[in-house]
Amino acid sequence: MTTWIVLLRGVNVGGANRLAMADLRELVTTLGHEGVSTYIQSGNVVMTSSRSDRATMATEICAGIEKSFGPKVSAVLRTPDELRAALANNPFTAAGCDPSHVYITFFSDTPAPDHVALLERDRFLPDRFEVIGSELYGCYPHGSGRSKMTLDYFEKRLDVHGTARNLNTVAKLIELASG
Repeated sequence: MTTWIVLLRGVNVGGANRLAMADLRELVTTLGHEGVSTYIQSGNVVMTSSRSDRATMATEICAGIEKSFGPKVSAVLRTPDELRAALANNPFTAAGCDPSHVYITFFSDTPAPDHVALLERDRFLPDRFEVIGSELYGCYPHGSGRSKMTLDYFEKRLDVHGTARNLNTVAKLIELASG
């Protein structure tokens, strides 16, 4: 059995796409996964599964949400070790960015290097970003709420979908997944 963290994008954001976490847990359980728990109201699921096909599991969970509840969402799956590695690889730890202003975006796939090379690094200053593997790290010195550095910009240019979490949420999901 593998422990998976499911990171949903587009659930309970700004009052839209409301989804009760109890309903989400029930849905994920009916799809054959075990030990299903959720963390906060924004679509974080911890589960165990005998399956290893993360893309198929993500598709099934999203299709189940749309069919049962209506919202069209996307999902990215990571293991606890992958979340630990993402925290350890945070380039802004040593760069002096306030940890409360750093977000990690988890992509569905590793973006092609030629797509990453075309990103405009200075476009969003003072906000900064780094793409490392299948994660994007964003440092928002003045907070992310009014930033022009949005996930849509990266998804369109990198041809992937993703969802972002702050460092505290990532750490808490690791803790929950560890039992």
